[in-house]
Amino acid sequence: MDAALHSCVIEAAAARARPLDDAVERAVREVIDALDRGALRVATREAGGWVTHGWIKEAILLYFELASMTVMEVGPFEFFDKIPLKKNLKAAGVRVVPPGTIRYGAHVEAGAVVMPAYVNIGAYVGSGTMVDTWATVGSCAQVGKGVHLSGGVGIGGVLEPVQAQPVIIEDGAFIGSRAVVVEGVVVGEEAVLGAGVVLTASTPIIDVTGGTETVSRGVIPPRAVVIPGARAKDFPAGTYHVPAALIIGERSANTDRKTSLNDVLRRFAVPV
Repeated sequence: MDAALHSCVIEAAAARARPLDDAVERAVREVIDALDRGALRVATREAGGWVTHGWIKEAILLYFELASMTVMEVGPFEFFDKIPLKKNLKAAGVRVVPPGTIRYGAHVEAGAVVMPAYVNIGAYVGSGTMVDTWATVGSCAQVGKGVHLSGGVGIGGVLEPVQAQPVIIEDGAFIGSRAVVVEGVVVGEEAVLGAGVVLTASTPIIDVTGGTETVSRGVIPPRAVVIPGARAKDFPAGTYHVPAALIIGERSANTDRKTSLNDVLRRFAVPV
């Protein structure tokens, strides 16, 4: 993207003067259009890992300032909001089942399916991904190719602070029903989260496959199989169990994705 566009957004975000001038408005609208087309992404995978582009988040925040509330009518439905719905879905090759919603400024690749679910501005959803019924993909979340977000899954949005990494679900991952992933957690390629797993930046991720536990936070390793867990924690009022995520195994790397997933669900009796 043009360096001048980047500079314009950064300067406008830093300035306290309002209203925004015409040059800033053009720059912001260009950024949002590029997000919608997939020409820009809030986070990209580079040699050193995932990189968050905070200036693009700044553009989204500025767009909220520029956009006006308006009535939108879609068949029998009426909406009153600032951000229009995504258009030209047929040409884009994206299936959206009523009343599924994709907001303008989100990019969904051809071949993805959005059931009666919700994809927010700034999000990216890869080809072949299923966003199942009542699942939500929050603002700026990055979801890879061939992912399955099961019914009621909550993929959190991380729009502010702008420097914070969004939630990232890498290619081929399977997220079980009612699982919740928030606060910039990364779910690695082809990982499997069982139903009801809750992952925040502070959730202990405990690998229990060896002789002693290994605890980490914020990242689920590629092909890991994860179920909900709990661990005891002492408080002034007593000892209570707080949520944790347990890595109980690994998805096979030497078979195709579908066979590997089916094997995992049977072998570990993972609820989905």
